Amino acid sequence: MAAVTEAPPPLAPATPEQKPPPGRGRLVPYWLLLPGILWLLVFFVMPMVYQASTSVQTGSLEEGYQVTWHFATYWDALSEYWPQFLRSVLYAGSATVLCLLLGYPLAYLIAFRAGRWRNLILILVIAPFFTSFLIRTLAWKTILADGGPVVGALNTLHVLDVTSWLGITAGDRVLATPLAVICGLTYNFLPFMILPLYTSLERIDGRLHEAAGDLYATPFTTFRKVTFPLSMPGVVSGTLLTFIPASGDYVNADLLGSTDTRMVGNVIQTQFLRILDYPTAAALSFILMAAILIMVTLYIRKSGTEDLV
Repeated sequence: MAAVTEAPPPLAPATPEQKPPPGRGRLVPYWLLLPGILWLLVFFVMPMVYQASTSVQTGSLEEGYQVTWHFATYWDALSEYWPQFLRSVLYAGSATVLCLLLGYPLAYLIAFRAGRWRNLILILVIAPFFTSFLIRTLAWKTILADGGPVVGALNTLHVLDVTSWLGITAGDRVLATPLAVICGLTYNFLPFMILPLYTSLERIDGRLHEAAGDLYATPFTTFRKVTFPLSMPGVVSGTLLTFIPASGDYVNADLLGSTDTRMVGNVIQTQFLRILDYPTAAALSFILMAAILIMVTLYIRKSGTEDLV
């Protein structure tokens, strides 16, 4: 008998794929970016434009200010307050270097040696953020008080003799001196250095250290050739996160310093809130922003970190 084979069922007609209307799919990413763009426009671009217009105004608070494109305000502000600009760079740079020297060993310990204590140490690093910036700075007035144990120990060890010779302290006291301001900046911005360093160090593969040891590299050589170069993105990020806010800070110089330790942030605050010279204050703000932008750009280019360029 001949085998009877059933014919295969007819194929269903192919339905055309449903495509989104032309143009809508390409606009979806921009719609998602819209809230962030609006936020930047309202709270960053518009204030910047307003301050830029304020910096070229002339007039007084009683008569009112008008935009007269008086760019000489920038030169007048810079020529009068250049010592405060230089002082801000020196104090912020010193605090950044101290944060790096203090933060790198701690970040290295957390990343490679902390073990089960890692989370606890990280919490201790972040814990100061749960206290107000103002209260933390005021606490240093007690720590560095003239009759306190810290100043007494420094006097016993004759450390203040050296710092007085360097010009960062005055006699047997630390408060109202450059050293007090630098100590306050270092303490307040130290977590901003530790966290990027820890993140960068944690990404380093431990097998690279083992390979360096197999090649008879000493621990110092391993650190110099392997660990530190691979942690450079964290070093650059930490130094930027420390230097930029420290250079514009005015709280530490106001509470821990004196009239001889005023930074440019103190001048801007005084011009805005006390003297009410808004064009000068706005010009100082733009000069500070431009100076920081130039220094940061040069620093990133020289550091050779491709991730941040």
